[in-house]
Amino acid sequence: MRLCFVEDLAVAGLEPLTLTRPVYDLRLGAVTLGDRIARAFGIGPGPARRSAIVRSVLEPIARERDPHTVLNDADWLAQGPVVVANGRWVPPKDFEPSTTAAPWLGLCNGRPACAVVGPERAVALTSHRIDEWFDDLLAKVDGEEIGGHWIDRPWDLVALNEQAIREDFEAIGGDSVTNRHLQSMALVGRSDQLRIHESARIDPYTVFDTTNGPIIVGKGVWVQPFTRIEGPCVIGAGTQLFRANVRGAVTIGPVCRIGGEVEASIIQGYSNKYHEGFLGHSYVGEWVNLGAITSNSDLRNDYGEVEVPLQGDPVPTGQAKVGCFIGDHTRTGLGSMLNTGTSIGVMCNVLPAGWLLPKHVPSFSSVLWGKVAKGFELEQMFETARIVKGRRGLEFTETEEVFYRSLYDQTRLERQRAFQKAQGHRTEPIRSTAIAAR
Repeated sequence: MRLCFVEDLAVAGLEPLTLTRPVYDLRLGAVTLGDRIARAFGIGPGPARRSAIVRSVLEPIARERDPHTVLNDADWLAQGPVVVANGRWVPPKDFEPSTTAAPWLGLCNGRPACAVVGPERAVALTSHRIDEWFDDLLAKVDGEEIGGHWIDRPWDLVALNEQAIREDFEAIGGDSVTNRHLQSMALVGRSDQLRIHESARIDPYTVFDTTNGPIIVGKGVWVQPFTRIEGPCVIGAGTQLFRANVRGAVTIGPVCRIGGEVEASIIQGYSNKYHEGFLGHSYVGEWVNLGAITSNSDLRNDYGEVEVPLQGDPVPTGQAKVGCFIGDHTRTGLGSMLNTGTSIGVMCNVLPAGWLLPKHVPSFSSVLWGKVAKGFELEQMFETARIVKGRRGLEFTETEEVFYRSLYDQTRLERQRAFQKAQGHRTEPIRSTAIAAR
């Protein structure tokens, strides 16, 4: 069977994370949402087996990042039956695909999550009418409730991450911890809940605690002395930990540099939090740099429900513990203090002000003296991106530059609203609803 990921209109509710990537590329547990769906259907990678219908603005950059997934290609869809899966759907544990012949429709909480259709229905898939396509199918086919979860907002990923890591540890398998690694570390808990790639470097005076869940350490990881890692936790390939205190329910993607305290958070990859500071109940994109002592609050001091200003409008989370959500290529300065439920967009420059910073920072903006302000010129942002990616041996490509110029125009109205609000309201030096770390 072949698989096609799709994005519905609700993907906008996952900004700023989905501004720069298809929803199925977001991380959950040890894998991406797309890899999780593919595993549920037993479908491996490769252009012969995977495709996606993505927003047209994302198509060039998504193709450059993943040339093995066919994008927006009706000819591919016409070649035979295909599984169509909403990229925001998280399959349940032990999901078994239906053996019923096409057409078949799977529902999660009453909403269409996936389907098996023939080529005559598949070719009607287009990026601007995914919702209508599923509604049309639901009108003709009786849906079967299959369970799972929906990722509607960024904090849904954080909330589901702990259980996802546990499931991935069982499903993926991998290298057991070697005697060489055991000799250089202190292990608290069961050794069969620890998997460390043979190429990983584990220095002395490091602690791995599997008491509360499993730990996965990827290829080429370097864990430096005085680092403590608690499960459930995933450390992605090529990542380095510097005197870090990594608490439970943490996923760190590939090629990150992490120090200080991290709890119940997901870091997409290629991002730095090198120094001390607290990151909790948060999701951080790629190519982000959190300056020394940058910390976020993840709990109001009245223990009330947290609201997050997505696209500038406050959205209730239904949760008491919610941190920050940061888009790609954003940087914070020394000592930045992020409020509970902060949303920061793409290519932002956030400087400290001595008090809690604004909760909403639109893409391509700066925070100066505690207020949202105009960001750097695009050319200066792109030059910084070239330097940052060059330090990892990668290139900020022409395709990326074209994409970010388009994204700049796409987010213009959100910036204008934020600038008007900043000019009309003085930022208070103390917000009584947040505490700085826990």
